[in-house]
Amino acid sequence: MAIPKRLLKQAGRYARVDGIPYQLPINSDKAAVIMAAFPANCQKARNLLPGNEVHPVRLWNGKAVFILTVVDYRITDIGKYIEYSIALACTHGSKPAPKVLPALFIKTFGTGQYILDLPVSTEISVKGGKGIWGMPKHQANLDFVEGPEILSAQYDQDGQMIMRLDITRPSRIFMPMNMGAANYCRFRGMLMKSYIYFKGKAGLTLFKKGAAKITLGNHPNAAQLKYLEIEEEPIFTAYLPETTGILDDYFESWFLSYPELPEKTGEGLESVYHLGYGEEWLEKPNRQTAKQPQTAGV
Repeated sequence: MAIPKRLLKQAGRYARVDGIPYQLPINSDKAAVIMAAFPANCQKARNLLPGNEVHPVRLWNGKAVFILTVVDYRITDIGKYIEYSIALACTHGSKPAPKVLPALFIKTFGTGQYILDLPVSTEISVKGGKGIWGMPKHQANLDFVEGPEILSAQYDQDGQMIMRLDITRPSRIFMPMNMGAANYCRFRGMLMKSYIYFKGKAGLTLFKKGAAKITLGNHPNAAQLKYLEIEEEPIFTAYLPETTGILDDYFESWFLSYPELPEKTGEGLESVYHLGYGEEWLEKPNRQTAKQPQTAGV
């Protein structure tokens, strides 16, 4: 998925949306990223997806794909912040896609990820990300730790741990990556689709036993993650120590429909209109809320 020429032509222009100033295109620089994907229960994944047009990507064995992406944004128009994406690989269409093929034919199947939860460090990131693009952002206690052997990111809320991702630091950063991705989410009773483009060099593992570990806490928000029956061994892990990225200002939306009129549609504008533009972070997570693993995957 190449960066649209329209975005490149915006260079040198500015915008102010909901009071937030942007220099176009909306970009980030020197951001570090850790990622991991794990098999999960496909039917339970389907139960967490809204409407009838978003479907889990299915592996050859029928499992769904649970994806964690944690980004330490260091240079952006809205300051520094961490973003902790908790998602399911998905397709968009009238019926589920065949197994495996969505990874090869991304445009055909509308392949992307449906974001279940997206905690961030700052209030202004919530106001922009949710209010403009419909992303399920909210402020939480987050960290991003780049150790000599383990790369780790923890997510706490209300003094309790929700989850932590630990991956083994790759021995080499060698793989050039220049790609785009589609994010789906629910906001105002609609399915929202936005696009991000990024590039950098990555260290990767594929089906390597013990390369990553997820630790889930006892906070109520961890319940849906436990429900997914996420498996222990990762499909892949990735570490990109320095990336550049562009968030497209173009996005799409569709009404979410159901067999009967829904009583609730999830969060709406009432969740963002009152927010300010603060760039202050909450306190770091309490690393004592779960046992510190010596190596990922243990």
